[in-house]
Amino acid sequence: MFSVKPMKPTFKCYLPPAPTDVKKTIEQPIKKLEPKLLQGEIVVNEVNFVRKCISAESSQDDLWGKLICTNFKVSFIPQDAPTKQKSKLSHLLLGEHDIPLTCLEQVVTVNDTKGKKKVLGSNQKLKFNPTELILYCKDLRIIRFCFDEAGPESAKKVCLAIAHYSHPADLHLLFGFEYQGRRYHESKRERVNGSTPRAGLQTPSFDRPSDWDREIKRTGASEWRVCSINEGYAVSQSLPEYIVVPVSLADQDLKQYSIFLHDSRLPHWCWNHSNGSALVRMASISDPIQQKKIDQRIFTAITKSHPQRSEVVRLDLDKCLPNILEIQSAFMRVRQICVMDPFEESEERWLSAVENSRWLEHVRSFLKQSAEVVYHLDGKNASVIIQEEEDRDLNCVVSSLVQLMLDPHYRSIVGFQSLVQKEWVMAGHRFLDRCNHLKKNEKEESPLFMLFLDCVWQMMNQYPAAFEFTETYLTILSDSMWIPLFSTFLFNSPKQRAKHLMDFAKNKAIPQGEDPAMFFPPVWDWAQQFSTKNQTLFNNPMYVGKGAACVQNGEVKTFRRTKQKSYSSTLRGPSASVRNGVRSGEDTLSRRGSLVSELRSEFSPVRVESPSERFFRDWFSRPADQQGVLIPLFIPSHLALWKLFFLRWVPEVCIPKGGPVTSYHKLSQLVDEIEILQGQLRQYTGGTPLPSPTSGPPSDQRRMYFKASSPHDPPTPPDFLNSSFPFSPMGNLCRRGIHGTPISKFLNGARIWLSTETLANDAI
Repeated sequence: MFSVKPMKPTFKCYLPPAPTDVKKTIEQPIKKLEPKLLQGEIVVNEVNFVRKCISAESSQDDLWGKLICTNFKVSFIPQDAPTKQKSKLSHLLLGEHDIPLTCLEQVVTVNDTKGKKKVLGSNQKLKFNPTELILYCKDLRIIRFCFDEAGPESAKKVCLAIAHYSHPADLHLLFGFEYQGRRYHESKRERVNGSTPRAGLQTPSFDRPSDWDREIKRTGASEWRVCSINEGYAVSQSLPEYIVVPVSLADQDLKQYSIFLHDSRLPHWCWNHSNGSALVRMASISDPIQQKKIDQRIFTAITKSHPQRSEVVRLDLDKCLPNILEIQSAFMRVRQICVMDPFEESEERWLSAVENSRWLEHVRSFLKQSAEVVYHLDGKNASVIIQEEEDRDLNCVVSSLVQLMLDPHYRSIVGFQSLVQKEWVMAGHRFLDRCNHLKKNEKEESPLFMLFLDCVWQMMNQYPAAFEFTETYLTILSDSMWIPLFSTFLFNSPKQRAKHLMDFAKNKAIPQGEDPAMFFPPVWDWAQQFSTKNQTLFNNPMYVGKGAACVQNGEVKTFRRTKQKSYSSTLRGPSASVRNGVRSGEDTLSRRGSLVSELRSEFSPVRVESPSERFFRDWFSRPADQQGVLIPLFIPSHLALWKLFFLRWVPEVCIPKGGPVTSYHKLSQLVDEIEILQGQLRQYTGGTPLPSPTSGPPSDQRRMYFKASSPHDPPTPPDFLNSSFPFSPMGNLCRRGIHGTPISKFLNGARIWLSTETLANDAI
């Protein structure tokens, strides 16, 4: 018979006990703990009487229940589930205590009595009976289960099952292939005339010429064309079937050049500036003898595509940015500092450790390099080629950030999704290897996409009104990398994706010619993961959309940046860099007013100011155009640790009724009320009184997560809000308390970049 170990009482009650019906209590059946399974999901092993640890210091809040391993996830079902919070992200595919198998970083078994610990892999043996199971997750959770009362053999079997199924031998063994096949056939009846609109809202997939044609037309790239020489992946195994190249380059010439490029990756167009300059990315040329000849022809063709026949600048990212191993190492260190290892007792040591991890330094390097490309495109009116050996890692980050800084379209939700689809998925970023979904090669693993999302968050943090999406959206997008039910983050290249999905369609008897988005959708089909209401968490209430107006000095003005000057590179001066002593703050417009005076000491007449320095100084001296060029501040003191991502699972970090969610809550209500009033004004014809502000469109059709409340309601945030909203840390991380430690001081406002050495070298 199961018996819970007695706990030390912490409170003595002097009230008489409430009368209970003893007979009813005895006869009440024990709650049957059954998992919620998706289509095609099966239970492979389970164990009862498991304790999920909530705190490392006390077992008082621990949960008891059943631990289950399926072919998709590790699931824990509490015997007595706590009262569900009213407002918390509710996932349609995963429960609160579920972890996808692909999200597991390490499966560690412990035997306290024998002092043994073992990291389990696939098909391994376990010579001792585990008393504990610790799961280290790729989304930074650490989850600990204890088998105090569970059968030792059952505990051992479930641990081995989790380790085995989290190390699939083949890509097709990932659960998404089984799930989407079942889902496709069961939803076939719902489709009208055998087809439905493409999944993922209006997000283009860039797997067809029409998507590229629209992008060429949108950016005004009239001297560029869609090239189809890679149809059937005849030229390059990692490029998409359709790429955009200069009109003056013939297909025959491109085929000739491809022989000398890494993996035959031809130079391909990313984006066009309104001034005619283009952003192009390419791989390195393997033959030094042919390099000069090919460079000359490619440069000439790109020059011809420019209205002013402007020069072409090439930037070798391999020489000026950290490599994938350095990025992976920095991420591992900052993760250990923020989550895994005990926090240092000395504030100086903890802050220094975050700084010494070099993660924020790498974030800064990519932001700085991207701003340098913006200078060439926008300030010098020159086309830019960004070059990397394979053109599949660093180029993805920089090309995406450059377009985000220059084009407001990519700061909308659909635009941002199209940017990821174009510059990451179709450009052949090796998601399968970099995410290490099959756990086969740790040397190939590197969080390039996570680094990109952190860079985007830094820009959002500095320009909160310029982005349609929220940091919740970015965090959910990072979590989606570890859910193997979508095609977006599963493959290394468009060819690998096409091949696997073709084989999958044959195995599942899916008709030829069916759009893959129908039977294996992209992650942009958010309705599979979240309800319509929860998807409104993506919407930023402060977003200044296209053509939005602002009030300055009592006048209504539209955000428009004056035409940039062209900054000639013939002036001699130091290397392209800009120093600015802008203090960190959220009020972008107010801080720019005092920028010029703060920069005078940096741009003194003693030395010659370089063109890029003058470009950045001129840009920062004007009010920010939320729908124009956005250049982030990338001095170390202006970069922050992304708390919602790195610290969200630490229970002690959560600030009840506080954090950014309080302002988000109030702004959402105000925006919702404004939209309701605007709708009522459009319908108002006169003669009848306007209805109350809360009687607008149906709740499920409104844009904000938090709806407008009645003017008579008290303006207080709901009790369930905390700084980790909308994620619940309860039961998802087990560690000791942090009160009075450096992390608690950091959360109360201490800076990361505080060392004397850093401030002394505080240069961009």
